Amino acid sequence: MRSVYRQGGVSLLELVVVIVILGVVGSGMLILIQQITASSADPQMIQQANAIARAYLEEVMSRSFCDPEFDPDADPTTACPLDCTVSACTTCGGVGPLLEGSRGLLDDICDYDGLSDSGAMDQTGAALPGLAAFNVTVDVDDTVGLNGLSGGSGQVVLVNVNVTHTGNSRVDVTLSAYRANF
Repeated sequence: MRSVYRQGGVSLLELVVVIVILGVVGSGMLILIQQITASSADPQMIQQANAIARAYLEEVMSRSFCDPEFDPDADPTTACPLDCTVSACTTCGGVGPLLEGSRGLLDDICDYDGLSDSGAMDQTGAALPGLAAFNVTVDVDDTVGLNGLSGGSGQVVLVNVNVTHTGNSRVDVTLSAYRANF
């Protein structure tokens, strides 16, 4: 008896089709891995930007509402809470970061209005290592109102701290807080 064996295998055409399919799937996976890897740094940068914004906001909020030298009636018992009856940043002593001379001399909330740091800085104005790509701006709004308090009457301000990253446009963090004159 003679047995007939049929040879099995893969033709050249089938092999080429499999290689093309694997190439398309492989390139799609590489593109997906590249996108995941590129965006995986975003959460870390956003977390760092958030920490910088919190530090700046804490620094600003720890300062006096009015300039410590503000006492128009020369009565220390009334000073800021009672004497500041109009817009805090225009009449109650705040002069902005450029007029104080240095970051270490900012002694009231309104002194921070307009602060713009290219690279995160500490409270003395020294650059923080490794954070040069983060830009910080501070805005103090003394025209706001809050639950019956009026910024125009020297009762409340809104502090906004914005942090961005020069190399990643997706990093844009803004933290805000109200501060009342009490």
